[in-house]
Amino acid sequence: MTERHSVPTLGISQVRRAIVPFEQPLRTASGMMQAAPLVILDIPTSAGVTGHAYLFCYTPTVLEAAARLTHDVTKALAGQPLAPYQAMQKLRGQFKLLGTAGLLDMVLSAIDMALWDAWSQFLGQPLAALLGADLTQPREIPVYASFGMENADTTRRNIEQALGDGHRHIKIKIGHPTLGADLTVVEAALETMQGRASLLIDYNQGLTVAEALVRCKALDAYGLTWIEEPTNFDDFAGHAEIARHVTTPIQAGENLWGPTQVAASLAAGASDLMMPDLGKVGGVSGWLQASAVCAARRVPVSNHFYQETSAHLMLVTPGAHLLEYFRMADPILEHPLQVSEGRARVADLPGSGVAWREDRLKPFLF
Repeated sequence: MTERHSVPTLGISQVRRAIVPFEQPLRTASGMMQAAPLVILDIPTSAGVTGHAYLFCYTPTVLEAAARLTHDVTKALAGQPLAPYQAMQKLRGQFKLLGTAGLLDMVLSAIDMALWDAWSQFLGQPLAALLGADLTQPREIPVYASFGMENADTTRRNIEQALGDGHRHIKIKIGHPTLGADLTVVEAALETMQGRASLLIDYNQGLTVAEALVRCKALDAYGLTWIEEPTNFDDFAGHAEIARHVTTPIQAGENLWGPTQVAASLAAGASDLMMPDLGKVGGVSGWLQASAVCAARRVPVSNHFYQETSAHLMLVTPGAHLLEYFRMADPILEHPLQVSEGRARVADLPGSGVAWREDRLKPFLF
């Protein structure tokens, strides 16, 4: 590795589109999702290893645009050294005048994840080990099962399923038309848990600040682990006001663009906890920077989606809290993340944990 020519070069990327059905529809305060629109990215190298990543696009409406943008941006990588940090610095530098927040940031995040996957494969190490984690002994991460916004009966069934699977932390989404309806669902969840698990709730930005103050204060009586994104993600002042008046920890971060927004949000006091999304924070590189910001403020860190790569990163994150377990990409993965009794274990395999089962992926491509 001391000679320049020993570092592989990057080839021409393959970019595909897939829509992978969810195990069950995911309802939120802003609508329902039936499937995951994914950009499937493969970056080959001259060493024979290929970096893999997927990008969750939230809505099929932007999937084609995201795939085309990924294809166009990755053209600049061909022939460049496999060096994730330098490669991403160079790519991002091309867009300094345009700016990257939005779809371009998501594309750059996916590219970053694929490069780190290729780099750790080339060095023959799991990503966590490459970043400094000791994997000589089994390392487990507590996870939380994640469900959508449902009525009380469906919530009970979901909770029973999660408890049966060994989960000790469970998240549900609320944001029903009235506070009373929210409380009915929360009470149904807690009654079903009977103290066997902790409850996390997510408003998905569904409330005004005034509404959030009323509802979140009412929820303080229920001993919740956190209340997530009660109002618009970029209303730092509003979130800070809620956090000041509510005793339940406020969780945020999944929609923040890059470590700079994470730092700004925390500086404003917008949340007590932080949960970066790898597809928006800047991939592995962005996560490492954001987690350092959180560590400096002693803020616990969870993740949002991308559980495979996030599990590796949680093992090197100071203040790592809970890993979101939502099997979005499991149907197309060679080695889905292994979770048992509410804890995830990173496989002792080179890379980030993302590799395709082509026979399973093929039916979802278009």
